[in-house]
Parts: sequence; structure tokens; C-alpha cells
Amino acid sequence: MEDPVLVEVTRGPEVESRHAGAFAVVDAEGGLVLSAGDVERPVFPRSAVKVIQALPLIESGAADRFGLTEAELALACASHSGEPLHAETAAAMLRKAGQEAGCLECGTHWPSNAQAARDLARSGAEATALHNNCSGKHAGFVCTACALGVDVAGYVRPGHQVQQEVKAALEDVTGTALDAARRGTDGCSIPTYAIPLRALAHGFARIGTGHGFGPARAAAAKRLRAAVAANPFLVAGTKRADTVIMQALGERAFTKVGAEGVFCAALPEQGLGIAIKCEDGAGRAAEVVLASLLLRLLDPGEAGRGVLAPLANPVLRNWNGIEVGSLRPAAALA
Repeated sequence: MEDPVLVEVTRGPEVESRHAGAFAVVDAEGGLVLSAGDVERPVFPRSAVKVIQALPLIESGAADRFGLTEAELALACASHSGEPLHAETAAAMLRKAGQEAGCLECGTHWPSNAQAARDLARSGAEATALHNNCSGKHAGFVCTACALGVDVAGYVRPGHQVQQEVKAALEDVTGTALDAARRGTDGCSIPTYAIPLRALAHGFARIGTGHGFGPARAAAAKRLRAAVAANPFLVAGTKRADTVIMQALGERAFTKVGAEGVFCAALPEQGLGIAIKCEDGAGRAAEVVLASLLLRLLDPGEAGRGVLAPLANPVLRNWNGIEVGSLRPAAALA
């Protein structure tokens, strides 16, 4: 099946570019509510599934043993911008487990937030693994390893107990058997598994409702959702889509971006999950698709609409601030 065009990019009166892709909206029973494109094709969800990868952090007892705060649990689900509060929170998580930044195996990059990167460079300091957008997730992995009583070193490898727990959680939540044949390596060095969009959307519907989970897993998912809703800045950062959407909608929506044009969301009140993949990996297009679906599926209220509408139809401006075009939902989405 060929995926349809979901988003058009205009310049003046003409369509300059098109982004094709697929999306699935699934209920907690697994029923397909709304879709476009090939929703059975496996895709790498990348960072979109961090909330699922964080379940063992709670279920292992690590979160309670080390007294992790709601803010720290939110960071464990984050793809953050490397701003000071993000790095400081990751460091605090590690200290509680008796560890330091040197144990992180996610790699180092400068903050993706431009102001944070400039401030760090101006101070004469160097970027560390704490500034990696995945440092909160990795700090959670370290805490989990410590709670399980296993060696922290190598926690990113597929055979490490932490990654085995993460894989089991992904399989249970999405209902998908995962093996090495569908395994790749994520940007932060942990295993990433290709999962059909429909299964991802079903998994997020279950994360939002707890449907089909045992009591402990349902409680863990609810605890993570509450932590994220209370601390949306820690999940992404200044002016990032996940942060501004969840600041506006609170616990009504849990959203999480993934790399290469992936976006997922849980709508607890509606009992729905959303999974999106843009074929060309364009994050800007995935944001348009997500915002358009949220406007369609929710009654977001005036404040929510004020955030979602500009994300669903963002204006493009040149370096002089002149409006030159926009992104807009295509017919398959609208």
C-alpha cells in the first residue's frame, strides 16, 4: 500500500513540497478508529516509546527505592533540549543511585536548545552526556540496574537485564513479539525495535487507560502520565511541541515525539492511542498530523485550540519575517 500525502507545504499560491505518511488511531480494545496509509508496516518508534521504556523504572522498585520525584520520572520519559534544568535533573537522578554522569552510555552532544548551547559555550564548559536529549531515560536505566542489583556497565546492550526488561514491556504493551530480525540501534545506543503503527497506537491507548494491564503495570503507567502532565517542560523544553501541547491539555493528552517523523499520543479520556510516521522522516510534518488529529478527536477548549491550531497550520516566514507560505493538512488528513 502506498502511503498518501498527509501534509502539503505551500509557497505563495503553490504547493512546493508534500509529505506522505501513515497514521493509526486505535482504541484500548485494539479497534482501528481512524487511519491512513499502511498501518501494519513496522516502523522504528525511536524515542516515542520512552514512557513504555520507563515502566521497569517503577516496576523494579527503583523509583521508590531512590525516592525519585515526579520531575525525575518525567525526565525519564523525555527527549529534552539540554537546558540547565534538564541536565541538573538527570544528575540528581544519578546521585540518588550513587552514580555519576560518567556511567551514562548515551553519548554526548551539545544542547539542542540554541540558547542553552550558547550559554554553555560562553561559560567555557563542555557538553557532557547529561546534555544528551536521552540522558533522563538513561539515568532511569541506571537507577533500574542499581535496583535490580546488576552491573550498570553495558546497560545499553540487548542482552543486559535492563534492556531485557524494557523489551518485555514493549512486547506486552504493544502486543508485538520482538526479536533481533527487527532490531536496530537507536541514536542513544540502546536497541530499537520495528513495530507496526497499529500496534504502537494500541499500546498508547493501553498506556492511557491501563486496559489489559495487571494492577502494577496500570499503576506504573498512570504514575508516569501524571508525572509528565505535572512537568511538561522536562519532557521536551522551551517552545517544543510536546511541552506546549501538554501544558495546554494537561492529563487529557500524553504526547511523545520520536525521531524520523514519528509521533505517538495517548488520549486517556477517549481511550484512544495515536501513532504517526511520515515517510521522509520530517518532524515538522508529524507535528502537523498530530495537532490536526488532536483537534479532530478532542474538544481542546479555547486555550488548547490556541496552541493546536498554529501547530496544525504553521506559517512559514523568511529571514526578514515575511510570511512566505505554510504547512497544511492534505486531503487524506483533513
